[in-house]
Amino acid sequence: MADRKLSLGLFMPNCSNMPSISTANVVPDQWTFEHNRQLALVAESAGFDYLFPVSRWRGFGGETNFLGTSLETITWATAILQATERINVFSTVHVPLFHPFVVAKMGATLAHISGNRWGLNIVSGWSQREFGMMGIELEEHQKRYGRTAAFIEILQSLWCSNKQPFNHSSEWYQISEGEASPVPDIAPVIANAGSSSDGRDLTARLCDWAFVSTPSIAAVGEVVSDIQRRAASHGRSVKTAIFPFVVMGTSQQAAEAALSDIIASKDDVATKNWLHDLTAGSGSFDTFTENMLASSGGGVHVMGTPEVIASQLETAFLAGVDAVMLTFPRYLEGLVAFNESVLPLLREKGVI
Repeated sequence: MADRKLSLGLFMPNCSNMPSISTANVVPDQWTFEHNRQLALVAESAGFDYLFPVSRWRGFGGETNFLGTSLETITWATAILQATERINVFSTVHVPLFHPFVVAKMGATLAHISGNRWGLNIVSGWSQREFGMMGIELEEHQKRYGRTAAFIEILQSLWCSNKQPFNHSSEWYQISEGEASPVPDIAPVIANAGSSSDGRDLTARLCDWAFVSTPSIAAVGEVVSDIQRRAASHGRSVKTAIFPFVVMGTSQQAAEAALSDIIASKDDVATKNWLHDLTAGSGSFDTFTENMLASSGGGVHVMGTPEVIASQLETAFLAGVDAVMLTFPRYLEGLVAFNESVLPLLREKGVI
């Protein structure tokens, strides 16, 4: 444990109104490339390791149209990689929209131009209202993950010269004597955020990173242990990351008041559309849970003074988390404050 350190990342605001489904305290231009570039440079200078984007094709309506304006993440990553020197940058790809040959070629190109700083987040697809506007019917849950597994296996073959040429036959893809050049010097890391049993099994078997969403820091350890048990059954290990929504205040009461302001201005229409799509219309959330999810876009809440925030991140680290992809109500302001007041505490604790 002594040699292990917590990696730091940003869950970037490449979509509008991130991270809260609320009209409170919104920075209108956080989604723009220039703002994202500035955040990337501040994060890199502070020693952060990762930048992670959201991929969306349609917003969720309401007053905010949450995530309705967005930058596509492969072209976004290309520019961010060119603007930075050290930090690792992910793209997020929806399996129903891309052929794995296309993603493999784009990924090999990004690895080549960035010195192997690019990674890929694979999403099976979950919003029928989003894909429906393109005439794409999402498959039932288990089959979606079957297709994603095939997608990843093809990528891995295309990124390894020793596996080429190769053949693949599945319900979704037919590959005959498949090959691609160049291959990356180091295969790009692949991440998945699936939280279902199917999603965790896929991550354990084929991915390098599991992006974990939990209702609290206290719940992190159980999820991390479950993913690691599943990975061990395949003779593998998987790194884990969480997405903390950091609300910092001069006191616990001040931080909670800031959260209350966000909830008080919640966009009810966009929230219900988002939760309906996310859970396929299960309607399983009570008002408290709905408010907490909407306030952070699903990220786990980390709130309070710098000391409390540092302690909560240390708890997640000790529970097995390898990286945190942070979000803030106001990104640049929050990131600068975090770097000034929380990073020194994490260093003192030996967490980073």
